[in-house]
Amino acid sequence: MNKRFTHSLCLGMFVLTAACSSGLSNLSSLPPAPTVAYRLGAGDEIRVSIPGLTPAGTSEASYVINDRGQIALPVLGDVPASGKTVPELQASIAQQLTQRQLLNTPTVSVQPVKLRPFYVLGEVKSPGEYQYRAGMSVLAAVSAAGGYTFRAQQGDVGITRMVEGRQIEGRASERDMIQPGDTIRIYEKWF
Repeated sequence: MNKRFTHSLCLGMFVLTAACSSGLSNLSSLPPAPTVAYRLGAGDEIRVSIPGLTPAGTSEASYVINDRGQIALPVLGDVPASGKTVPELQASIAQQLTQRQLLNTPTVSVQPVKLRPFYVLGEVKSPGEYQYRAGMSVLAAVSAAGGYTFRAQQGDVGITRMVEGRQIEGRASERDMIQPGDTIRIYEKWF
């Protein structure tokens, strides 16, 4: 009878502990944010400057990359931009200008104006969408969302991120860097 009680008690504690675990226990560690150049994506706003193509003062305009991953330039039409770094997009626009014989040696400048927002969900004071700034850590993102609630599991968070066209989920610490478009989930602590 005593062995049966001990066995039942141990099994009950295991089930209780498993039931109380947060969603973080199922996530593997998130790969570190890439240290390579940022790749543009839908929703990013960029400024394109092409001296010599349009009259002075109007050679610079802002464009938002659409959901098809393109920007619509007045002379070139739809130009693929999603998935490219800023230097790659500059080279692509310059190549198209040369191929269409619009300019012999074009100088193209592309500058990010506003990058995709990130999202903070769960146990923060103000969950929602926030403007990304270069070099943001998870802790900075949590701070932008008003900080942790008293129920928050602090330290590790869950992040959903697009990597090479696939959506991945993983665990990250407060020191890890975030990327534009990330969804950061702060879980509730149970004890």
